[in-house]
Parts: sequence; C-alpha cells; structure tokens
Amino acid sequence: MTNPYLSGLVFPLLLLLVFITACGGQSNPTPVEGNHPPLLPSPDAGAQIGEYVVHIFEDKKGWLWFGTLGKGVACYDGRSLTYFSIQEGLVGDAVTTIVEDHAGNMWFGTQSGLSKYDGKTFTNFTTKDGLCNDRVSDLLVDKDGSIWIGTWAGVCRYNGLFFSQFPLPIPELDVPSYQATANWVTEIIEDREGNIWFGRSGYGAYKYEPVSGKFTGFTKKEGLPSNCVQAIMEDTKGNIWFGTRMAERDDPDPKKRRGAGGLSRFDGKTFQHFPAVEGLHHNDIYSIAEDQKGNIWIGATGLGVYCYDGESFKIFKGTNRMDLTYSYGVQDILEDRNGQLWFGFSGGLFRLLGDSIVNVPVGGPWK
Repeated sequence: MTNPYLSGLVFPLLLLLVFITACGGQSNPTPVEGNHPPLLPSPDAGAQIGEYVVHIFEDKKGWLWFGTLGKGVACYDGRSLTYFSIQEGLVGDAVTTIVEDHAGNMWFGTQSGLSKYDGKTFTNFTTKDGLCNDRVSDLLVDKDGSIWIGTWAGVCRYNGLFFSQFPLPIPELDVPSYQATANWVTEIIEDREGNIWFGRSGYGAYKYEPVSGKFTGFTKKEGLPSNCVQAIMEDTKGNIWFGTRMAERDDPDPKKRRGAGGLSRFDGKTFQHFPAVEGLHHNDIYSIAEDQKGNIWIGATGLGVYCYDGESFKIFKGTNRMDLTYSYGVQDILEDRNGQLWFGFSGGLFRLLGDSIVNVPVGGPWK
C-alpha cells in the first residue's frame, strides 16, 4: 500500500525508484549466517530505521518488521535490531509489504520481486518464476494459506508450488490520459466472511466472493470519494473503511494536483464521508488501522494521525523529527500485542508516547 508520492514529496515514487538499486530475482535459496546479525554500531544509534518506513508488521513471536525504501527490512526482536538486505539474500532493498504464512515463513514484497524467508535462507521469485510483476505492492495470506500478490500490473496467487494470474474486472470509467496507475493493486484484505477485497489506484475497489466467484465493484459512482484506493480495513463491527488519494496527483500540471479524495466508511449499503474533519476530505489517506479498544486510526497527509472513537476525531501530532518529515506523510499504522502504536512515515519510524508521536531511530526509544 505504498503510495507513489510518499505522502507529501513533490516527486512521485515512479521517479524516486529510478534511484533505488535493485537486483534480479533468483529461485535458489540464499544462505544467511545466523538469525540475528549484531545490532548496528553505536555511532548509528541516532540514524533513522529508514528514510521511508512504508510497512510495519508484527509476526507470531511478537517481533516487529519494518519495510523501508532503500535499506531492506529491519527486524526488532525485543533485544536488537537486525537488517536484511540484498547483501543477506533479499531480492530487493525497497520493501513495500510483509506477511507471515501459516508455516511461519516471512514473505517480503519488494520493488524487485518477492522473497520468502524461513529463518535461515531466502528464496526469491520474479517474473522469471511466474510472478505477475516484479513491483510488488501488497501481500495477503488468506485463511486457506494461499498468498495473494498485488503488483503494479494486477494480481496473482501462489499456492506453494506455482503462481497463477487472477484477472480483475475493469470498470467502465473515464480514466485521465495522464494516469498510469490504474492497474496498480494497492491493497488486498480478507474480510470476516472470507471475501477478498482489492484496492486499485484508478479502478476503485472490488470485492471477490470465492464461493460464487462474484465480483462487486465500488467506484465514485457507488460512493467512493476517489477511484484511487490506497487503503482498505474492516473494523470489528464489519464496516469497511477506505482511504483514497486524489487522482489529480498524477496531473503533469502542478497547479491542477487537487481534487476529491480522503476517508470513507461503508456499512454494506451506504458510504459515509467526513467532510467536516480537516484532512479527511480532499486529501490523501494511505493508512487506516483499528486498535484493541475499537478506535480507528487514520493517517491524514499534511496533518498527523487521527483517532476516531466512534463519536469524535482527535488529532495527534509530533515532536522532534516528525515536524520535519515531508508534511506528515503517514505510510502505515500498527498496534502491537502490547498496545503500542507504531507509525511508518516519509521520514522514519515513530511511536505514540502519551499524546505525542515521537521518532524512533536505530537506538530507540523502543520501550
């Protein structure tokens, strides 16, 4: 669900990626010596986890994984921070999405392909191995154990043996000629009923019902604020939340990069928008999460992070480095099993401390 503009940067990710070093895929496992390389030297304690922390994941052991653009993936096991990059066997250093499969293997989607890590070795997959596209944007492990891979050129599934294409319907829309992201699958989730939802940056969202094979599309016509969907989340009440961006962000004319976008909630029948809340309408929303208490957290580009308790919205802003991070570009939100909230920003890793969002460089504060 990484956004193409890194939430506030002037230049799109398409331009940024030209400068990111990537390597080709390989199907043979690459050995890694030990599971825990030493913590970075103390002179680097103040360095950022990554200039862009675009995904945060907690595995079954409670370890935290941070996907970065340019530094690979960082893992914090409660004691030390470990980096895995191309040097250790990862297929690419721009890690956009992370999941854990039913067997405990870690999977990393990168801008150069897909990597599987069993705790000792990496196995890498690219289009040469059947992957639908090397620019992976989101991963989902469904209840049956299949891995869904969202890319910049559609979706495929991996059943443990081979990849299969999964074509999505194309809605009848007038897509602007300058928009090149319509086939980009930004988000994949499985709801409580086993339906699979796909977010697309130009074609809205689709719900797929595996039992019947039925697809249901959602665009601005059905109530979305924008057809560029960046985030999808189901809350404990069964509502589906959508974060969208302004399609006009793709316009080559900087003066025209403003339009409809923002947050919406779908109760199964109707969409609710939030135009009265600053930053949640006519804005870009790339991250939505629900905490253990049922509060909804929303990253509002240019403002900070909102917490919605079902009745009102409260804004949380930052201290120290956050005030300098590309207009509050919130890439991802995660609450860990201990109730700690973590935020990936265009600018580094952050956590909630009291009523403030504080920066967490390599040296912490971790607790």
